[in-house]
Amino acid sequence: MTLSRFAGGLLRYGTLSLAAFISVFPFFWMVVGTTNKSADIIRGKSSFGTNLWANIVTLFEQIDIGRVLFNSFYISIIGTALTLVVASAAGYGFEIFRSKARERVFGGLLLMLSIPFAALMVPLFVMFANAGLINTYTAIIAPTVANIFVIFYFRQATKAFPHELRDAAKIDGLKEWQIFVRVYVPVMRSTYAAATIIVFMLNWNNYLWPLIVLQTNSMKTMVLTISSLASAYTPDYGVIMVATVITTLPTLIIFFLLQRLFVQGMLGSVK
Repeated sequence: MTLSRFAGGLLRYGTLSLAAFISVFPFFWMVVGTTNKSADIIRGKSSFGTNLWANIVTLFEQIDIGRVLFNSFYISIIGTALTLVVASAAGYGFEIFRSKARERVFGGLLLMLSIPFAALMVPLFVMFANAGLINTYTAIIAPTVANIFVIFYFRQATKAFPHELRDAAKIDGLKEWQIFVRVYVPVMRSTYAAATIIVFMLNWNNYLWPLIVLQTNSMKTMVLTISSLASAYTPDYGVIMVATVITTLPTLIIFFLLQRLFVQGMLGSVK
């Protein structure tokens, strides 16, 4: 019995260690790559080098890193804030207010999830072109605000919202929007944290749509910049690794800051 337990534990921890190594190694390789020359990276060098500062200087010479970071942060922060407001209000409304057409409308929204974005790109581009919004922040942010998945997520989370709190607030004379702001939002903070991480990452890593509508270098995001560096005739992989590390840091920071609430939100817990 003891031997079988030991063997089971050894297999379990061995599998977990292997999975952890596979998950962490790309990040280790990326960090190591920032310190090496492009030729060393191509040869597969896996030890730290002395070319970090040269790679950073080259990156800052090739692109306006401040402008590019501003574009990425602006699009991600504004897009995330608007998505959270719209999606949480919609999820709250779908769950709290009852009507005969509610499930049909919600079912129609979920059905729209099956439509690939590739089928929407041309109509969206024509629409924004006619409105004169090509190469603007609005063209990037607007299509992401009414995120159907996030609406669905908030509605499912709202099922755990204590309706007694809403009833008590109504007795105290609060209007519906006051109940939403003063009662619902604080109670569902873990759900908001989880949604913040998901939506921020989606906006930060958005590639295809910005590639289509952003037509000048001054409007490019970090993801598009890395793509441009990688598609050069002779790509400098050390510089690309530095840009990739810079691009990765904001999402890591957001996740670690909201990690505890993220787990609670994904489990559907409310306090």
